[in-house]
Amino acid sequence: MIDSSELLFAPYKEIERIINLDAPMDDVAQIFADVCRLNTLYMISFAGSGHVGSSLSSLDIVSHLYLQRMNNPGEEKGDIYFSSKGHDAPGLYAALIGLGLLPFDNIDQLRKLGGLPGHPDVGTPHIVTNTGSLGMGVSKAKGMAMADRLKGRERKYYLLLGDGELQEGQFWESLLPASNGNFGMITAIVDHNKLQSDTFVSEVSDLGDLEKRFEVHGWAVARCDGHDIGAIREALDSLEKNRTAPKILIADTIKAKGGGRMESTNFTVADRLYDFHSGAPAAGVYVEAVEALVENINRKLNNLGAKPLTCEKKPRPAPPEAPENQQKLIGAYSEVLLANAEANSDLVVLDGDLALDCGLIPFEKRFPGRFFECGIAEQDMVSMAGGMALKGLLPVVHSFACFLATRANEQIFNNSTERTKIIYVGSLAGVLPGGPGHSHQSIHDIAALSGLSGFEMIEPCCEAEVKMALDYAVKEAKTSVYIRLVSIPVDIPYRLPADYRFKPGVGAELAPGDDALIIGYGPVCLPQAVKASSELSKKGVGVKVINLPWLNQVDAGWLQEISEPYKVIVTIDNHHIEGGQGRFIRSELAAIAFAENKKIVSLGIDVIAKCGGNNEVLKAHGLDFASIVDSIEKALQ
Repeated sequence: MIDSSELLFAPYKEIERIINLDAPMDDVAQIFADVCRLNTLYMISFAGSGHVGSSLSSLDIVSHLYLQRMNNPGEEKGDIYFSSKGHDAPGLYAALIGLGLLPFDNIDQLRKLGGLPGHPDVGTPHIVTNTGSLGMGVSKAKGMAMADRLKGRERKYYLLLGDGELQEGQFWESLLPASNGNFGMITAIVDHNKLQSDTFVSEVSDLGDLEKRFEVHGWAVARCDGHDIGAIREALDSLEKNRTAPKILIADTIKAKGGGRMESTNFTVADRLYDFHSGAPAAGVYVEAVEALVENINRKLNNLGAKPLTCEKKPRPAPPEAPENQQKLIGAYSEVLLANAEANSDLVVLDGDLALDCGLIPFEKRFPGRFFECGIAEQDMVSMAGGMALKGLLPVVHSFACFLATRANEQIFNNSTERTKIIYVGSLAGVLPGGPGHSHQSIHDIAALSGLSGFEMIEPCCEAEVKMALDYAVKEAKTSVYIRLVSIPVDIPYRLPADYRFKPGVGAELAPGDDALIIGYGPVCLPQAVKASSELSKKGVGVKVINLPWLNQVDAGWLQEISEPYKVIVTIDNHHIEGGQGRFIRSELAAIAFAENKKIVSLGIDVIAKCGGNNEVLKAHGLDFASIVDSIEKALQ
């Protein structure tokens, strides 16, 4: 039916035919959910990334809500549905496309610039709130319901929660006020697939008796099979008899339901890592899942006396080429972390349910007693690290930069006032990868942490500098250190000088030049800067490129020395311009009265980060080498 070079999807006319079948609506909704699964797998495979597991586990719930439950969904005064966890966005998009609420050509626009973001964004029609940062959903629903009360509107709110998401403190904060305020128009549905990013929820932070926990917070509670449309319908019917209390349905689901070997029933604790939380399935896995889905859909259609599904095919896009001089900073970090742990028995590691993404699996295997899995609870994790540091340990704390620096910002500040030493490592830093969207693009973390006294921030530009950064943080730093790590494989067209020494506030030359000076950091912007320098040298323009890994400190004498010969100085940030290193450099130049008669150009991000392919996102923000060339040529005019 399909080979590994092809992708299969159900066209809109076929979906419309299924929705309009003269058949029991439970059966229609069940088939619609499976068709959406088929198209979700197409979208994620076409995009090359996305969250398969939570998209497929949630689609029976979404199908029932849109086809059978909500009044006038998609209309201004209609009932509202949104996903609090946000990772299931591809599944929701597939349903909205199938319902005609989004144009069908959006099926090819997942994680594309100007298309459908990797996580929900209000710029997309029928997306009512931005999610992907976990734990905010009930609070957002309460706020919308409060606005409705003030404006005399009546409608119902349905929101989807992940079970791993229930580890976030804000979720539990939001429950009692909803009960006390009689927010009976709110129904939360837990997609209880028992897994979070890396492994079983019960292995990370067991949720206990969820029904009792919700009941004591004053919520009406029901539980059902989250893949049985009739059971979902009956459970929600029962809950809605209570008109005053907010409601929670615990829907027991299977992660990646309908995805063949991707289904979580094929995963055990002994496996340690669930492989299909995110990313596109391999071709063979995809084909197996699609063939089983189509067979299942056609069996159900046949039982209703309807003709089989007619699908369409497109060629599978070629995967992006690997960088020519590829380096992986997370892998390098993993190795140097182990080396430092071997030498320092006080070094312990804390993780926020991202052990694989943060390169911590080797450490966990080598030092299981010094590895602490804290779950999706960044504030708790950071304060635990504070306690460890007070009693003589050296905690190394890990999460994505977008969650670590901002969600736990107050706790990091509190730790800093205790004058202990903690190492914070924020991975997935900066604007790339561009596919997940702004909830995961950390472009404010430098600004969020720069006001802390006695706190050093570093972003290494290559694998060799990763080792220098962590060695410095563990062995030499006297205060806490934040290490900012880019997670994607990167093309590194330079080498650090042979005599380079990792010294606070001092950088290193990566490319020579006499006409303009670029100061930057990290493996996203510096490669583009070096390529721009090379391109300009062909035009007779010499541009020196300096790597300054220190994000919030600079040696004034060194800065004056490297800046003195240049009339044009360009700073480049993989971060928002305001609060980034570039603004710090500008202020330092002014402080030493060295900014006069110099043109200082700040490159970086000045809007909400764009979602899309990595190259198109860099270009959209003026951070690709061609845009840097243009900026320097204009500055030199």
